[in-house]
Amino acid sequence: MSTPHFILTIRCQDAVGIVAAVASALAAADAFITESSHYGDEETGLFFMRTVFRPTGAHFQSRDDFLTALAPVRQRFGMDLNLHRRDRRMKVLIAVSKPGHCLNHLLHQWQSGELPIDVVGVLSNHRDHQRLTEWYGIPFHFLPMGADKPEQEAALFAVFEQTGAELLVLARYMQVLSDDLCQKLAGRAINIHHSFLPSFKGAKPYHQAHARGVKVVGATAHYVTKDLDEGPIIEQETERVAHNQSAQTLARIGKDIESVVLTRAVRWHAEHRVMLNGLRTVVFY
Repeated sequence: MSTPHFILTIRCQDAVGIVAAVASALAAADAFITESSHYGDEETGLFFMRTVFRPTGAHFQSRDDFLTALAPVRQRFGMDLNLHRRDRRMKVLIAVSKPGHCLNHLLHQWQSGELPIDVVGVLSNHRDHQRLTEWYGIPFHFLPMGADKPEQEAALFAVFEQTGAELLVLARYMQVLSDDLCQKLAGRAINIHHSFLPSFKGAKPYHQAHARGVKVVGATAHYVTKDLDEGPIIEQETERVAHNQSAQTLARIGKDIESVVLTRAVRWHAEHRVMLNGLRTVVFY
């Protein structure tokens, strides 16, 4: 069996000596660092770090061993410190409505081993993608929208907890989550939408954009907050379009970008590369 690798993430107030202290603590625990990135935000005074390492000695092997070794450094700098095994796949629940392009791309990437996640379920307010979901051998949860939205959201959150999900991916889930649910899922829910906002809201945004003669289309993946489509941005992409392309062509290009951008955001979150920095994110590519 190959030696397990660990991913260490740190967030704290910036100070002199953090990198040296972490490196020294890992060296004392016979850890071999294979990758390390850090960033100090001069505006917020916060420090962020992501380090990948593997054990080389006999005394420090498990996650608990290294947490013990890092405890003095953690206490000294008041760190928000997390340690994950790199080979552990994050449990992900996907929510979708009728548009299925993002769901298709996520499931294909998952099945082909390109995404370091375990899809524990797909839930929807429509049955359009039940056959596809079950073809992949994934549980499908049908949660139709009725008169009682709080009841439907309670059922959604119950599925999230019962499946052991660590991340909710809104893969074109065309429902606005309540403030209460957004709070419960803070930092654990990712959404995707076109990048025209705040312009071209509502139905057929690409047709609206075509009517206005836009020169680029794109997509934004972000964490879900109570402020609709305004959460901390994880990833964005754009593509230039021409005057002779139809609204249908713009929509097709936009859907392709949405699928890729959402998958990138899910991958980076699952690899613990994304750290919240107020209304922004730090992403260690």
